[in-house]
Amino acid sequence: MSRSADGRVPGAPSEAARPLLLQGQEYLFRSPPKCLDFQEQVHRLGMVDEGDGNPEPCVLVLARAADMEMNELSIALAERGIRMARIDADRCVDLPLSVYTDQPLVELDRWLLRPLLVWRRHFELSAVPVEPGTLAGAYAVDQWASVANWLSSRSDWAHVNPSRFSTHLDRLTQLSDASAFGLRVPRTAVTTRPGRTRPGGGACIVKTAGRHLLEPRPGVQHGLFPRPLETSRASDAPEPAPVIVQEYVPSETELRVFVVGEQCLAYQVDKLDPAQLWVDPDAVRVTPTTVPASLSDKLLALARHWRIQVAAFDLLVTGGDHVFLEINVNCDWRWFEHRAGDNNVSTAVHDWVALRFKELLGAGRAR
Repeated sequence: MSRSADGRVPGAPSEAARPLLLQGQEYLFRSPPKCLDFQEQVHRLGMVDEGDGNPEPCVLVLARAADMEMNELSIALAERGIRMARIDADRCVDLPLSVYTDQPLVELDRWLLRPLLVWRRHFELSAVPVEPGTLAGAYAVDQWASVANWLSSRSDWAHVNPSRFSTHLDRLTQLSDASAFGLRVPRTAVTTRPGRTRPGGGACIVKTAGRHLLEPRPGVQHGLFPRPLETSRASDAPEPAPVIVQEYVPSETELRVFVVGEQCLAYQVDKLDPAQLWVDPDAVRVTPTTVPASLSDKLLALARHWRIQVAAFDLLVTGGDHVFLEINVNCDWRWFEHRAGDNNVSTAVHDWVALRFKELLGAGRAR
């Protein structure tokens, strides 16, 4: 395809005509569908005991191949003698899978499994490797949507961050609930006319009302990150879909607080730009820190209210106060640990999952 001297494809919309959050976005992540799961590898190679034919209790994960947190969890659970199995969105086509509706059993490849705990993370339907826009592709995505939603909410087994609660936990619901629990939140509006909407009357930030990452083609993700609203945008054309506009809250620093069960593990995040975490991560400084008991009590209360067991809260620190931004249910923690030089969240997650599995096993959920 030919391009003009400035690199644009002829006939493509100009930068100014593109949706606001797609302008100037240079973040592109390719997510390879290569299996890196330790337990799956050793089972496929026949390096484990075939067992006695009875269903094996397990932790079942619905994820994608590049979910390194789950790859690490697989190793940690193997060290504890706990079976983990997974269904990855980007490897699910032609997967040898049977799920029994009259019994809480799953046949995955040649293994008969009894899930006790199910965790859906990054199982995005846009990652299913089918040809977009085709009838066969639409068929496969629709079938997997139904089955994955059922697996993620089936009452025969326990769940981490149950989808029947977390699926509806959009950013706007988060803000209203956080305010009701005594947390300060930025003044916020939802609008298709961001240039005409200024909560608080001053500087503002524009955010996506949906996901931070779009995946128009399987395995290729584009970022939708917060950006300042330019003051010159006073009478611009409407956006094709509503966006979030929030008042800009000056802050000394940011906090990312991981909730794992009843624990709060926090990192101070120092950055110069809202999108710097993704577009220039090497410039972001991450430091382990603690949170005041008054704040951790509110965050844990919110997590209980939302029935969330593992998640990450993002907050601003300003003038001794904390301003709630959002909670990320499909939170990734390894990057923060790497930058901070610890593995506190990984340890807490691995311990929590193993303890919950053993509680369910001891309660007779394996029968």
